[in-house]
Amino acid sequence: MSEVVLSVGPSHTIREAAGMMVEKKTGAALVIDDESPAARIITERDVLLSIGRGENPDTEKVGDHMSESVIAAAPDWSLERAAAEMSRRSIRHLVVYDGADLVGVLSMRDIVRVWTSEGATSGMSPD
Repeated sequence: MSEVVLSVGPSHTIREAAGMMVEKKTGAALVIDDESPAARIITERDVLLSIGRGENPDTEKVGDHMSESVIAAAPDWSLERAAAEMSRRSIRHLVVYDGADLVGVLSMRDIVRVWTSEGATSGMSPD
């Protein structure tokens, strides 16, 4: 899990959010809105979809492209459980809460990093 590296507001433009994501070297930003009780998320995929549709990144707002809800995880989840949830829902990020406190974001990249650094192996053999 990573600490929250970047947060943006729903009124930021797609270009502003993308620039901040590049600067912070992260693939997602939490969207914090005083009018919403929970954080939301905008990902590099959301940015790519907007630009791919021909939308103007200088006028499109994060609030129109962020996930309406996020999938939350608890700090005690195993990596296997988190990876299974991401795979089942076709997502790459889980927002981690400890009770009501936002404590971080777990990305598929974080999971792969741990598994490869710990020497996780597969029973599959290359053909």
